[in-house]
Amino acid sequence: MKILYIHQYFNTPQEPGGTRSYWFSKELVNAGHEVIMFTSARKEQQHFIERKNIEGIAVTYVRNTYNGEMGVIQRAWSFVRFMFYAIWFGIRQKDIDLVYATSTPLSVAFPAMVIKWFKGVPFIFEVRDLWPEVPIQMGAIKNKLLIKLLYWFEKRIYISAAHVVTLSPGMKEGVLKYGIPEQKVSMIPNMSKKEEFYERPKNEAIAKAFGISLNKFNAIHFGAMGIANHLEYIIDAAADLKKRNLEDIDILFLGSGSVESKLKQRCESEGLSNVKFLGKHPMQTLSEIVNLCDVSIVSFANIPVLYTNSPNKLFDSLSAAKPIIVNSAGWTKEMVEHNHCGLFTNPDSPKSLADALFKLSTSPETVKKMGTNSRSLAETVYDKTIACKTFYALINRFNKA
Repeated sequence: MKILYIHQYFNTPQEPGGTRSYWFSKELVNAGHEVIMFTSARKEQQHFIERKNIEGIAVTYVRNTYNGEMGVIQRAWSFVRFMFYAIWFGIRQKDIDLVYATSTPLSVAFPAMVIKWFKGVPFIFEVRDLWPEVPIQMGAIKNKLLIKLLYWFEKRIYISAAHVVTLSPGMKEGVLKYGIPEQKVSMIPNMSKKEEFYERPKNEAIAKAFGISLNKFNAIHFGAMGIANHLEYIIDAAADLKKRNLEDIDILFLGSGSVESKLKQRCESEGLSNVKFLGKHPMQTLSEIVNLCDVSIVSFANIPVLYTNSPNKLFDSLSAAKPIIVNSAGWTKEMVEHNHCGLFTNPDSPKSLADALFKLSTSPETVKKMGTNSRSLAETVYDKTIACKTFYALINRFNKA
């Protein structure tokens, strides 16, 4: 089959960010299918359109600026631009058998719908976040008419799609509530990458380069640093630890986003030397730093729709054999508690996070046991080979050859 894959934020393992679409595309290419990836350039490029063959994936990059520091209007304009670029690109493609469009944003589905209308090509829509529910519950969208229109558009996407892929039980429920037949909706959660994230001897050179003390108990939060991540909560916990004179616990941040500079300023003004910001790095460096740490923190604001999240950092932390502290009272809470691979902390009580960090820092046996359970879960349930096989089986349903 010839498959057009539309993803505004496609990344390879050599780039910072999620790589789900890379692994799925590789699975298709290895099975003999042709994959055309349409995405945005993540950095400035010389030409408006640039093409690369990445391990058999035909990637087309369009110049379209986007970053986490943009305001709401700038982000919306970036989404709209990409939507029209994808329509222009998709309509020009010949002999396409299937379109796979992955959010966010929700607007990514519109090019797939247009291609279906003009060419009769079916499309699969992958829901990575429940849009527009996320920005509505977070207060980013308040206009009642716009909200009504967005809900209508969301429903039309699910109805028009040949199939809908979700990343968590909560996301699946969010699709089914529109009356979509259950057989039309699948759940393929984010994936653990056991070859990329794994436990090994600590790299002292990396620790020295990034100023990480191996004599301390190191907790890490990696990935996006946006409003939804509620990172003030972690800083509040760091302040609580400092107040208690618990100086053997450090908190590391890897990544970037709209709240990064604000958090840095606060830590500097309050003298929170137990917090370090290490920047945004490719997967190989990220994996080395995660391996240096003792526990991983997955934080989100206490908003019901965010309980449905399926964050990459959680599954990478499972692979890395780390205990995981979550603060969303949804399926990730059930996961870490049921599998004894982490702890849940109250998202409205930074003290509960500080208490959890102190508890783990004084119980190396618990940390080791939870880490072992994390790795076991990564290998047996969430490994990328399992997710890719499930994905391929779904795509193969549409293979007419």
